[in-house]
Amino acid sequence: MRHDLSSYSAKNVTQGPLAAPVLQHLTIEDLSKIYFGEFRMIDINGSHCFLTWTGYTGEDGFEISVPSENAVDLAKAILEKSEGKVRLTGLGARDSLRLEAGLCLYGNDMEQHITPVEAGLTWAIEGPKIRRVGFTSSGPPPRSHSDIQDEKRTNIGEITSGGFSPCLKKNIAMRYVKSGSHKAGTKVKLAVRGKAYDGAVTKMPFVPTKYYKPS
Repeated sequence: MRHDLSSYSAKNVTQGPLAAPVLQHLTIEDLSKIYFGEFRMIDINGSHCFLTWTGYTGEDGFEISVPSENAVDLAKAILEKSEGKVRLTGLGARDSLRLEAGLCLYGNDMEQHITPVEAGLTWAIEGPKIRRVGFTSSGPPPRSHSDIQDEKRTNIGEITSGGFSPCLKKNIAMRYVKSGSHKAGTKVKLAVRGKAYDGAVTKMPFVPTKYYKPS
């Protein structure tokens, strides 16, 4: 869904524990139905606004895009409804909160040559579509290219490496699965020599490593 926000040239940022209770007095929209990171086009104090439940302070709160001609009235209404508990503040205070929350400022903490991984922002990028996982199984040891089926007996891929573990005294194998099917304990069927055997996703390494690490 697209919205033309060209006329929403002013922004009100209301942050802190009183943001939702105070703003609720100015809209009929049930703010408890909106979650952090979501947005809505709603009427606030008689003005149609683009509201996002987010902020740049580490506090709970909202960023509200509002037509410029209604911006001052909205700010006054928020201050009035708070009965003096909400106060005006500037970018210096906002930046102190940003720093305390460990949030990046573009041009300072991240630039074009810094990747999201380097900046600790992996939560903001799309995860992998497939993941390599480990399996244990009953029956004969599975080998490369053995089919894997879900609980509905639908083929979901094939083993990349597999065999019998002398240390664990059980079958182990690896393969790639779709993200979401990679969690430990997920049940599968492994096809070996025309028969299906029970298997389950398990964490790796199968046997703990014993690499030397300086103390």
